[in-house]
Amino acid sequence: MKSWHLSALGGGLDSLQLRHRETPQPGPREVLIRVVATSLNYREIAILKHGRYPLPVRPGAVALCDGAGEVMALGDGVQRVRTGDRVMASIFPYWQDGPFGVDRAAQLGGSLDGMLTEYAVLPEEALVTIPAHLSFEEAAALPCAAVTAWNALAGSRPLVAGDTVLTLGSGAVSLLALMLAKAAGARVIATTSSADKANRLRELGAAEVVNYRDTPDWGAEVRRLTGGSGVQRVVEVGGGGTLAQSLSAVAIGGEIGLIGTMAAGDSMIDANAVFRSGAALRAVAAGSTAQLDSAVRVIGLHRLRPLIAREFGFDEALAALAWYAEGQAFGKTVIRVAA
Repeated sequence: MKSWHLSALGGGLDSLQLRHRETPQPGPREVLIRVVATSLNYREIAILKHGRYPLPVRPGAVALCDGAGEVMALGDGVQRVRTGDRVMASIFPYWQDGPFGVDRAAQLGGSLDGMLTEYAVLPEEALVTIPAHLSFEEAAALPCAAVTAWNALAGSRPLVAGDTVLTLGSGAVSLLALMLAKAAGARVIATTSSADKANRLRELGAAEVVNYRDTPDWGAEVRRLTGGSGVQRVVEVGGGGTLAQSLSAVAIGGEIGLIGTMAAGDSMIDANAVFRSGAALRAVAAGSTAQLDSAVRVIGLHRLRPLIAREFGFDEALAALAWYAEGQAFGKTVIRVAA
């Protein structure tokens, strides 16, 4: 079989290496998956281009944490899935539920072999069934983005119908957070940089959209849109000084879920601003298999579909990374592994 491997941390986007190796076989309570599709996340840019990532990355590991496919073979003792099932993989295979910890931090496409491969062996506990209405490509867009969005929205306490949620930009996590929050009965305010993107966000269910280029003090505008009270949740992407504005937009007793660091603009956190906000600031490390399962159940119940910006073939992995790195995609960048 063929797989794309990480040659070195920070080696550049073209440092992925295509290798041939024997198809792995499942051991006890493991499952062999024929991978049909994978998708890209910002973590790949951080690992390959910038050479920084908060969790260990093993040189030579198979790349990418997202993937979906078909169960082909079962190891001894497998009970949760059957041959022929359509499944997606949780990016933290050994984080089943509960709080995150170092003992649960092994991650696909990092310290563990990932999903940019024709076949993968995974623990049965790491698999979540794909909703019937989704294609393999759509399912491959979910594991990292959907579980991160769900954790940011409901990881500390349930999202209540009637709450107001603020999502930033049009990255994959923000788009799924918008859809999941809307499905839960929340009102969503989104930020963006263009009229075209604003229209698309409204089509997805955003009640209001604030253009942060036209309105640099968008935190105050969000607070005005909530009658001065602020929003109960912020899905914060951590880029270019957004945290200060999110702190001005969040309600007393609300929460800011920090899902990543897209830029260096928030390298200094103003502790006084955090205290004055009266809100909680919580780092969101993707999520557990149980949280992914919860997000996927909501997606199945409401027949939600993640947006796919563009698809590439398996042999076009380097081109997919280069295109994704341009940062213009509205939705996920998917790589089709199987024809």
